[in-house]
Amino acid sequence: MKRLRKFGGQLAGAAPLFGAIISLVWLGWSNEPSVSTGSKVLAMATHPFGAIAVIQAIYTAILSVLWMRYRIFRAPPGAEWPKVTVVIPAFNEGPMVGRSIRSVAACDYPKDKLEVIVVDDGSRDDTFFHMQHLRREFPDLVRLVRFVGNRGKRSALVAGFRAATGSIVITIDSDSEINPNTIHEMVAPFLADPKVGGVAGRVSVLNRDTAISRMLEVQFALAFDYGRAAQSVYRAVACCPGALSSFRKDIILPFMDEWENQRFLGRPVNHGEDQALTNIVLRQGFDTVYQRTAIVHTLVPTNYNQLSRMFLRWDRSYIVEGFSFARFMFTRYRKDNRLLPIVTFFVSNLRFVLVAVALMELPRLFDTNIDAVGRAVVALSLGAVFSAAYYLRFERSFRWVYGVLYAAFSVVMLQWILPWALVTVRDERWGTR
Repeated sequence: MKRLRKFGGQLAGAAPLFGAIISLVWLGWSNEPSVSTGSKVLAMATHPFGAIAVIQAIYTAILSVLWMRYRIFRAPPGAEWPKVTVVIPAFNEGPMVGRSIRSVAACDYPKDKLEVIVVDDGSRDDTFFHMQHLRREFPDLVRLVRFVGNRGKRSALVAGFRAATGSIVITIDSDSEINPNTIHEMVAPFLADPKVGGVAGRVSVLNRDTAISRMLEVQFALAFDYGRAAQSVYRAVACCPGALSSFRKDIILPFMDEWENQRFLGRPVNHGEDQALTNIVLRQGFDTVYQRTAIVHTLVPTNYNQLSRMFLRWDRSYIVEGFSFARFMFTRYRKDNRLLPIVTFFVSNLRFVLVAVALMELPRLFDTNIDAVGRAVVALSLGAVFSAAYYLRFERSFRWVYGVLYAAFSVVMLQWILPWALVTVRDERWGTR
């Protein structure tokens, strides 16, 4: 039975690959025997909607092959565990910040090698009251920093990094809780390989009480596990998430001023601090990896307004940091003969360009080639169904169906966000507070 469950997990893990293959076969199917499958696929790729389906299938197939090669990092036997500082920035978080601190205090990492720095970013509610309560409960573990006024998450993190005494700094969002073994797991990659400069943890959904949060639960498994596991194989995880990341302090400290005062097109950048930190690590020639066994449970949006603001913030960050990554990816990765980070960067961004073209030509396409549009929609739907089945690898639950619903929901309700993020990329407002 144990072997059967293991095989079932592997099968669910490979589901996106099956979906990619089936999508390509569907796109290449033809009633005309004289037309080969490859020729039909190439013909579909000349159509905007068909090109989206072909690129998505190929991109998923690449990620699937990389995912199969992913392995978690384990500390060498007898390794000396380093001093670790956990930094938790908080703003108007209320009692949730207490839950976050308590989850760190309950971890199984040696307490004489652990400190927790909680930074109150000028909260106007009872956040600092809860911070003080936990400080009294764990006086040898918790340190507090308080800003008189709101200065932004970057400034809060900078204060934490500069006050840290540990050689490894772990950042955790104040609306999140970690598992007892998470600190150990976030440190292990640094002990396993000195070239590792940053580690991304696995982000899981804490609140699963609305349709949107349940859709995000499945989407997070795909975006934050499947995608990052694939990126970890070529040692260039694009974003170590703010909810749970760890860094070598000596890599980050020299760039604190640059990071805190980052500007884009002449305006301050107040979003995407996690991806900007990741780019600093990559730019210095260190690797960023993913540790699946380090888990954080975080609160996610429960309604459409919250969701759209979150994605708008993420997409603005994606644009700004994409430009930043592009400036050094050729010099670093070409020199190291590592093409996969460059290939996946271009393939991933090409999908967004094709979506924009397809949306602009949508009225004309329905008049000229409805068959190609229909085939592309079916191919993308098949890929979404199989990709959502990946969620079964973690939780044997029919909630994976919410992943299929999310695919349709995102097409209908979220496609406006990336173009608007591009137009408003200079808007430095946080967007959710």
